[in-house]
Amino acid sequence: MMRRGLFSRFGHDERGVSAVEFAMLAPVLIAFYFGMAEFCQGYMAQKRMGHVSSMVADLVAQEESVRTENLDDIFEIGGLIMQPFDTSGLKQRVSSVTRTAGEARVDWSYGDGMTARAVNSTIILPDDLVVDGQSVVVSEATYDYDSPVDYFMPGITVFSHIYYLRPRTVETTLCPNC
Repeated sequence: MMRRGLFSRFGHDERGVSAVEFAMLAPVLIAFYFGMAEFCQGYMAQKRMGHVSSMVADLVAQEESVRTENLDDIFEIGGLIMQPFDTSGLKQRVSSVTRTAGEARVDWSYGDGMTARAVNSTIILPDDLVVDGQSVVVSEATYDYDSPVDYFMPGITVFSHIYYLRPRTVETTLCPNC
């Protein structure tokens, strides 16, 4: 009889239920919190890298002519935009491309961490971007994002973005020493 009373009392005792519920939910909520924080950091790095690509194209498209020294400075600005993220994973390339006889060919190209495209090589542009005789500045950026936590995103995640912009003051932006 004593045993039955003990088990009966134990079965109806509700003290500590919230502590047990918290112990069951806490790991899930903590994992969710860290996962969202990690996702937000990756998303922010991806957005900044896209901004780097558009900024490089914008600065080059404003010039009539650029030199490799100017492009190095522009790429450095790209590194500043990526802060507070580590810039060692940032790779950039800018090219001037002209469509001639239906083919888009590289006039010049310069890269930082990326190999420059070969002069006169063909490149695929989006349809109806430029017509024959027109040129476009093509800015490419990639970023190797390594999560500081490595829990939900282990290893390197590569973000990439290509930005196209027509030269503003001339038909073709030149780079004499590229």
